[in-house]
Amino acid sequence: MIRTAASALAALALTLPLAAQEAPAPNAASPGEIVAAATPQDWTRIAPDDLLVMVLAPAADGTARDVVIQLMPPPFSQGWVDNIRTLARAGWYDGISINRVQDNYVVQWGDPNHDNPEADGPAKPLPEGLRVMEEGDYVHVIRAAGPDEDNIILWHPKPDLVDSYAGSATFDKGWPIGIEIADRTKVLRRWPVHCYGMVGVGRGYSPDAGSGAELYTVIGHAPRHLDRNIALVGRVVEGIEHLSSLPRGKGALGFYEDPAKRIPIRSIRIASDLPASEQPRFEYLSTESEAFGRYAEARANRRDPFFIAPAGGADICNIPVPVRRVIPAGE
Repeated sequence: MIRTAASALAALALTLPLAAQEAPAPNAASPGEIVAAATPQDWTRIAPDDLLVMVLAPAADGTARDVVIQLMPPPFSQGWVDNIRTLARAGWYDGISINRVQDNYVVQWGDPNHDNPEADGPAKPLPEGLRVMEEGDYVHVIRAAGPDEDNIILWHPKPDLVDSYAGSATFDKGWPIGIEIADRTKVLRRWPVHCYGMVGVGRGYSPDAGSGAELYTVIGHAPRHLDRNIALVGRVVEGIEHLSSLPRGKGALGFYEDPAKRIPIRSIRIASDLPASEQPRFEYLSTESEAFGRYAEARANRRDPFFIAPAGGADICNIPVPVRRVIPAGE
């Protein structure tokens, strides 16, 4: 993983004390203005095979409620991501429900009859061919032996963000990642982190690591204590308001006590399996671009007119990677 000069400069700006940075220019561009000014070359397309389209039952007023999720790219969580594609293509998710909405924490969905002593009926049988994942797969490990050694050396002297939950944190292909280097550059561990909108795999007690049949998304302050304890498999890129605004469950951990309160999920599909005219198109601001470097620095040091005192730093979850829907020409 070789960083560009722009991302290295952004990292340096985010970690330097405020007094050590250059004097701010008056009325500097806001993060939103920097994103709006990014060139087409600064954006990276998200492949349709990496998008899930979740269709909830309409709201009480008839409003459609669609949620689009981007799946995690390699090398992270790929066993669970493969399972999610298998489950979606088998139609297994159709007819399950949102069963838990815990304030300032998570929204969780799955088969309400799975592992439920008060089940209304039998649990849905899972499709064949699902991979069995282990706790060690929460983290991607690179060892300093053979061709990976140069990668570890490159990562070691350039931590990006001061982080309370990891040795350092950075962005990899548009995703927030925690980093830990052990034994002086001999082993590098990397893992995705629990920022707002991230999607993870529900599980039972250890050593259960979950299959992907039960999923959740973060709707509150980043619960970073979950990092490396649960598999993260994606993030919501559109429609988070349909989840974050749901009524909170009154049962333990925010589960709905009344089955009638559960929100039905009509379907979950891989975007590439939909007709071409129905496939959503998204792209993210490349975290290797100079535009992202400027955006990240501006998020850490707000100098646009509203702000009085730049913060001088930022938590990685306070630098959300911009994602936008693309409307094809002629539509």
